[in-house]
Amino acid sequence: MISAALAWTFERTGVDKIWEALFARHIPEAKGPVAWLYALGSATLFVFTVQAVTGTLLAMNYVPSPDHAYDSVRFIGSEVYFGRFIRGLHHWGASFMVVLVALHMMRVYFMASYKYPREATWLAGVGLFLLVIGFSFTGYLLPWDQKAYWATMVGANIAGQTPFVGSYVSKILIGGAEMGAATLSRFYALHVLVLPALTGGALVLHLFLVVWHGISEPPKRVEKGS
Repeated sequence: MISAALAWTFERTGVDKIWEALFARHIPEAKGPVAWLYALGSATLFVFTVQAVTGTLLAMNYVPSPDHAYDSVRFIGSEVYFGRFIRGLHHWGASFMVVLVALHMMRVYFMASYKYPREATWLAGVGLFLLVIGFSFTGYLLPWDQKAYWATMVGANIAGQTPFVGSYVSKILIGGAEMGAATLSRFYALHVLVLPALTGGALVLHLFLVVWHGISEPPKRVEKGS
């Protein structure tokens, strides 16, 4: 009965082909610590999934307004079941994801995995790294405490120093001349709507290119005269 149901599902959806393309594929042979470096991309994807799940749970109790944002965060940590645990996962997962993405890019760079024919894969990865930084920047303000407020103010001022377009970028981020309700609303919308949509598209493109070109082999030493 179960096998018949699986056969029916596979025939009509092609899920088995997707599984084979993503998971039942050639992995370069690597030994020792080098082998673990090839798990950085999968680890990043796992942490991103955890961030999406915990972020959705946090959004169910968060209020994106200056009058209630801080109190809603305190409510999550003290009143919501497993709220402190979920927020802790989301908080530390954000930092961990930045580290993982940076290490993954360093692995790709130092192993020359960005070269032909994987240039587009590298560019998609760079885009994902910038989106992860955007997640960290926009999410930092959401607790709406003193540390988040002034750190975001510093970041907006740094963006405002960009030649020619700095003043416009700063006003777009802040939503006016001073930080307030518009700033929090914009950062919340970017964090839960715009950035996830862009990240989903970039992630699909990146995974497609990884499957299409395959994973690069680790560099090998070539002896002279060989």
